Amino acid sequence: MMPMKLTRNLVISALIGLFGLLTPQAAAQTTEGVAALVNDEPITTVDVRNRMRLIIASTGLVQLDEAALVQIRDQAIRGLVDEHLQLQAAREYEITVEEDEINQSLLDLASRNNSTIEEVIADLERSGVDISTLRHQIESETAWQIIVNGRYGSRIRISEQQIDLALERLAASASQPQFRMFEMFFELPNTASEDATIQRVIGVMDRLQQGGAFPELARQFSDAPSAANGGDIGWIVASQLQPEVATIIPQLAQEYAASGNRGALSRPIRVPGGFMIVALVGVRDGTTALQYDLSQITVPTSSVTDSTLDQMTEAMEDQPSCSALDAIAADIPGAIVTPLGSITSDALLPAIRDALAPLNAGENTGVLQSGIGLQAMIVCDRRIAGPGVPSREDLEFQLRGQQLALLSRRWLRDLRRESTIEIRD
Repeated sequence: MMPMKLTRNLVISALIGLFGLLTPQAAAQTTEGVAALVNDEPITTVDVRNRMRLIIASTGLVQLDEAALVQIRDQAIRGLVDEHLQLQAAREYEITVEEDEINQSLLDLASRNNSTIEEVIADLERSGVDISTLRHQIESETAWQIIVNGRYGSRIRISEQQIDLALERLAASASQPQFRMFEMFFELPNTASEDATIQRVIGVMDRLQQGGAFPELARQFSDAPSAANGGDIGWIVASQLQPEVATIIPQLAQEYAASGNRGALSRPIRVPGGFMIVALVGVRDGTTALQYDLSQITVPTSSVTDSTLDQMTEAMEDQPSCSALDAIAADIPGAIVTPLGSITSDALLPAIRDALAPLNAGENTGVLQSGIGLQAMIVCDRRIAGPGVPSREDLEFQLRGQQLALLSRRWLRDLRRESTIEIRD
């Protein structure tokens, strides 16, 4: 085995030669061989070089020094090792990915880039990338999705309480500003790999600061499930982010505004399990609102007696339903029931809005004293309204996806730990 420095320099020289920085004769002097073994299955130096070309072509990187090329090489090997583990697991479960499935994924990729398959292939060829490199990546991703769904899909149960909790979080943040975010996550499997992970993060930050496209870098370097979407996590409110990320949103929002709404990039953020880099590319006011269906029982000041407050308080403590208010009012002299119908929270007086905020359907405000007498409001229904509000089915799908992604990462981490992986540096 060659010393690490010599082997790396050979690979770097070969790649530099591909981009015209060495003569063809010098590039041709590089040798081919085995870059890694995954359970005795080889990853060749040709495989690594092709993956490096794909990373460079897809991320649009131009100014690459030796350190950058080493990092890209390490990322290429990391990705290839994971793909071999995924395909080995697929073979164990007798899963094969048909050519039609790969072709459809290529078609989807081209469509997302407003292109055609032929144009994608031509672009890759101009960068010296064989289409088989991309097809292999798609094959492993597809096979892995199939076996992960098969292994864990039937075990995941999303309860009604989990959906209700997700809806409550949406309700609590309905009127908050929304942020269009992209993310990259760099997993830290153990403390022994911390230095290597930090170097990955630093390298990606360097690429971003040189003008590298965030989505393409996320696709190649991020360990988050969102990598498949270029790190795009859509429009969210700060409370949906990890606390360590949420705390920097105000600063990013200021930088975003100062940039003329062109975008703002975070520094690396330490989070449980690794590091994150996020980009803020859009800010808007909340487009959803908390909406109530309310009924009100009122006793005007002119009808209030010494016993009215006690009567109303006792009646409200029993948590009556909206349909029971008429019967309650019949037992309280002067009481009037008024169905208020559907009202958004921002249309309510602040005092009423605050009283309703912690309540769920079927609960009430208790007795409130106002200028017109004694009042109590019952929440007949409570929901989020507005464009883009997810249904219960949408939320269930999202929660299932989150759990499935977590189990997928754990399984792949276990495969790495249990397998025999030899990197020939």
